Amino acid sequence: MQDCNYCSNEINYHEIIECIACALDAKDPYTGGHSQRVSDMALKVALLMGLKETDVEKVHIAAHLHDIGKIGVPDAVLMKEGKLDDEEWAAMRRHPEIGAEILSKSSALRELSDIVLMHHERYDGKGYPTGTAGVDIPVGARIIAICDSIDAMTSNRCYRKAHDFDYCYGEIECNLGKMYDPIIGKYVLDNWEEITGVVRGNE
Repeated sequence: MQDCNYCSNEINYHEIIECIACALDAKDPYTGGHSQRVSDMALKVALLMGLKETDVEKVHIAAHLHDIGKIGVPDAVLMKEGKLDDEEWAAMRRHPEIGAEILSKSSALRELSDIVLMHHERYDGKGYPTGTAGVDIPVGARIIAICDSIDAMTSNRCYRKAHDFDYCYGEIECNLGKMYDPIIGKYVLDNWEEITGVVRGNE
């Protein structure tokens, strides 16, 4: 596999990515912290799975930028307290496409666009925005989908309190082969303490 473009100048690209992430953080502080936690967990999963170094880097950076498309979601939707109505939910569901479009403008980051585009796809094909299923979903997106769910479930939201990690474990387990890749999901569950430890401060 050809080396990823950003790996040749890793420090500079990480600085650029941090700037992009800070722009999103300024608009929505929750999303910024969320992206960092998802990125930390996705990096741990990719390393434990033994992915190639370049693939680990792709997963890590894509996870950091997976919600960048929320920059294009109206503030009234993004910052709403309470559940979204159908129209608002449709606007929110556009963020993977917006994010992929943003990344496609960079020759260096373009190869991450499909990962960002498909991080809300489900293994059973019932996700969005494309309805892609199974191993047709990029492996990075399948990793991020699990890490994204872990952080979403265990974080406080305006409409509910955070669930504990035991509850989250059970939800991941019962959705293997449905929402989540069963192999990657089982791997996450088998290494649960180590993977979630990066956001619980257990390492």
